[in-house]
Amino acid sequence: MRLGVAAALVGGVVVPGDVEVDASDGTVARVGLAPAAAGGTAVPGLVDLQVNGVGAHDLRTCGPEGFDEAAVELAAGGATAAQPTFHSQELPAHLRSLEVLAEVRARGGPGAAWLPAHLEGPFLSRRWAGAHDPAHLLDPDPGACERLLAAGPVGFVTIAPELPGGLDLVRLLAARGVVVSIGHTDADARMTTAAIEAGARHLTHCWNAHRRLTARDPGPAGVALTDERLVVGLVGDLVHVAPEVVRLTLRAAGGRVAVTTDVVAVGQGIEVASGAARRSDGSLAGGVARPDDCLRNLVSVGASLAAAVDACGGVQRRLLGLPDVRLRPGDPADLTVLDDGLRVVRTLRAGREVWRAGAA
Repeated sequence: MRLGVAAALVGGVVVPGDVEVDASDGTVARVGLAPAAAGGTAVPGLVDLQVNGVGAHDLRTCGPEGFDEAAVELAAGGATAAQPTFHSQELPAHLRSLEVLAEVRARGGPGAAWLPAHLEGPFLSRRWAGAHDPAHLLDPDPGACERLLAAGPVGFVTIAPELPGGLDLVRLLAARGVVVSIGHTDADARMTTAAIEAGARHLTHCWNAHRRLTARDPGPAGVALTDERLVVGLVGDLVHVAPEVVRLTLRAAGGRVAVTTDVVAVGQGIEVASGAARRSDGSLAGGVARPDDCLRNLVSVGASLAAAVDACGGVQRRLLGLPDVRLRPGDPADLTVLDDGLRVVRTLRAGREVWRAGAA
């Protein structure tokens, strides 16, 4: 199957020519083929680490059909995989959310693939709760953690390591193969480094909802920008973080920045205003951008296409240990086709089309 593109981003280099996909095994067969189309570029599919909800579907509470509709919308934004994020709620509700996700992953579905869950809480700092209800936050509890891990697929947990027992919980999760992320935290630089040494590997939405960076108190952001052991999560909507700070983050931690939408469902006290999801008090509740919006935003602040695609998918795959996708022959055909304005035309997952512009 030929994609009908002018070029492809292969191993981080734009290679002129069309791309052929082997639909029988879901891999890239050949690149650089003539004749090439007049426009369009195939790039590795995008991966979002923080998807709280899409449209009206809160992933904590929706059923399998809601996951299916959300997955199609994500594919329309160029994502071939996404990490459903369950932000803090009462523990029994977390358990139910994980049970639904286990069902969704077992049966498969349309659109982007659903990864194991990202639990953004409940082990977070009340001082930096952000949009989380402080009533649902808990001090680190190994017993509660084990119940969560047993309830369904968990691949990623955000935790405030300075809480009592926090470092022990980081060690427990890391030993179980879970990616531990530092976030919603009042950790100083010393504690952030201790969490990294205990096994933490990511900072949740750098610059948002954590101790602030100052000249003599660098906090989580200062450590994340300078310690190559940590992947730097960043909301890429240019609302949560100013363009200049996005540019700073990319320059300081290039190749380690994992951009996310932090997208949330709207309704139930959350409304969209000026391109952001806000609560009734005007505070940010999450994002409304699509993955391809974030990609274009990175290019708009000076990132190359290759660097932007890596920050919107490649870094995430490396962090999670997913198969490498660089559109070389033999690579998984998890890809999206962008037009010359970097808008999504078509998305394929394992060589199968999961979204196409204009399709019924």
